[in-house]
Amino acid sequence: MGAPAEALIDLGAVRDNVIALRRHVGPAGLMAVVKADGYGHGLIQAATAAVAGGADWLGVIRVAEALALRRAGATMADWPDLVSAALAAEAAGRARIVGIWSHFACADIPGHPSIEAQVSLFREAVAMAESAGARPELRHLANTPATLTLPQAWFDMVRTGGGIYGLSTLPGGPPAWLRPAMTVKSRLVQIKQVPGGSGVSYGHRYVTSSRVTLGVLPLGYAEGMPRGAPALHVHARGARWLVAGTVSMNHVVVDFGNEPVAEGEEVVLFGPGDAGEPTAQEWADALGTISYEIVTRFGGRVPKSYRGVAYAEESVAAGAGAEAPDGSPA
Repeated sequence: MGAPAEALIDLGAVRDNVIALRRHVGPAGLMAVVKADGYGHGLIQAATAAVAGGADWLGVIRVAEALALRRAGATMADWPDLVSAALAAEAAGRARIVGIWSHFACADIPGHPSIEAQVSLFREAVAMAESAGARPELRHLANTPATLTLPQAWFDMVRTGGGIYGLSTLPGGPPAWLRPAMTVKSRLVQIKQVPGGSGVSYGHRYVTSSRVTLGVLPLGYAEGMPRGAPALHVHARGARWLVAGTVSMNHVVVDFGNEPVAEGEEVVLFGPGDAGEPTAQEWADALGTISYEIVTRFGGRVPKSYRGVAYAEESVAAGAGAEAPDGSPA
């Protein structure tokens, strides 16, 4: 048996999302965040597509550095000493102050009082650093939700993570001009007719109401499917079908009603929604989470294929930087 599922990544959508986001923020620069293996879309491939779309910077992260910062608790009261230390290091030639940045806690909760408070504190911190002699090239604060809704937070550059993949954590999901880049597909490996009153999967949390056709897909929570998947739907034969009962480690059952499906038929778990399939945002809404969690669940666990933007296959294999179509480094 081949791979249990496949994540098809539309790199053209990533590129076009970056183009659209750059147009949206006008003169501000754009950092394309490609941490977490490009939000499950592939680090090198996503970076290549983002650069092809005009991204000015690529953002990654190191867990050790983040934990060290959290343990240190860098607060506004510590800011003057930090600025002084940075200026001293710059004067000694040991460092260069390139930028000043912070990150929103609640930008995806419109109207939250912390939003304007953070903008105000950020302006105060920047002004304090500049009055002390710092000359940062970049001031950046806006993540994806702030990029979409808070122009007062754009400053010199925005940092879009989920946005470049066509995702957002804002209520209602991303605007229509952003396109989800990931589609996850699988194929049926078993079909079974069962009578009404049949319990399905562990715990019999799902019981058929009448005689139905059940189909088995060869992926489960080990491949990224949420184990507790109430009210999730998949798409096949032009319609949506309900996930039936508990997801097991390597299998999931789908209730196809009276539809005459067959082994080997393709089933789309989620995608951009063009053909009526669920989107990652819809799955997230059903599960009470965010679309970022949905795509990263699958992106690292199932094979990926790509379309839409060329990238250097040998660079990916070697773990080196790819080149954008114009030859510039990714």
